[in-house]
Amino acid sequence: MTITYELSHLRALEAEAVHIFREVAATFEKPVLLFSGGKDSVVMLHLAAKAFWPAPLPFPVMHVDTGHNFDEVIDYRDVTVAKLGIRLVVSSVQDDIDAGRVVEETGAGASRNRLQTAALLRGITENGFTAAFGGARRDEEKARAKERVFSFRDQYGAWDPRNQRPELWNLYNGKHRKGEHIRVFPLSNWTELDIWQYIQDEEIPLPSIYYAHRRAVVPRDGMLLAHTRFLELQEGEEPVEMLVRFRTVGDATCTGCVESDAVTPEQVVEEVASTRVTERGATRADDRISEAGMEDRKKEGYF
Repeated sequence: MTITYELSHLRALEAEAVHIFREVAATFEKPVLLFSGGKDSVVMLHLAAKAFWPAPLPFPVMHVDTGHNFDEVIDYRDVTVAKLGIRLVVSSVQDDIDAGRVVEETGAGASRNRLQTAALLRGITENGFTAAFGGARRDEEKARAKERVFSFRDQYGAWDPRNQRPELWNLYNGKHRKGEHIRVFPLSNWTELDIWQYIQDEEIPLPSIYYAHRRAVVPRDGMLLAHTRFLELQEGEEPVEMLVRFRTVGDATCTGCVESDAVTPEQVVEEVASTRVTERGATRADDRISEAGMEDRKKEGYF
């Protein structure tokens, strides 16, 4: 009698991610997990905890803080880190502005999103991190589809898509010189729908803004931006109250929401399954800079 053991689609993705976390822990001296409180980083942290359970995480988490965050997300970040008993490193964009390392944008449409690159690279360098886990997925944006699971970054934190290592049979090359580091993407083969189905199956709590709620929003450039203390209104703009939720979370000045009445993971799964626009394409104003906007920022050292 032959007994077959077959993993479901989600369990296969989970097993791959767990393998990647363990491989990094065994290969690199000082890894760190980039954690913003967004759904992808939440799932990534959940998988990391599974990978090393019952032991604690063998690495800290780092938040690159623009200072223009949604309050609900920061509250969730702090509660989650305290619950898991892990060390939180915060690299602040405001510190870079105060020190004159970067110049803050001004005027209508100004955002600190691009300034995160300097804070990220400084946080990695100051703490001596040799690998940084990121929650990027290949279905988000075409520049991210060019990434390897182990993405090599040079001594300046720059990414060259033509200078990456082959990854055959899930074999990863983490070799690097002093000053260089590797970005690691355990969710590379996941989709937005996979993320939400996993959240549903694992009953993973998320910041409340991922579910439908009434909020004052400002229609702008075909998007709905949250009316927060960080958003400067343009001439003729008036906030309106709508029932919305966020598909992705980032800097509050450039992260839009969508009309929705989905208040449970099950309802979000149904909603995501029927959409034909990626979350970044629908809700991230910073991705509309140019056709190659994300790729240009990644070459500079962005996530």
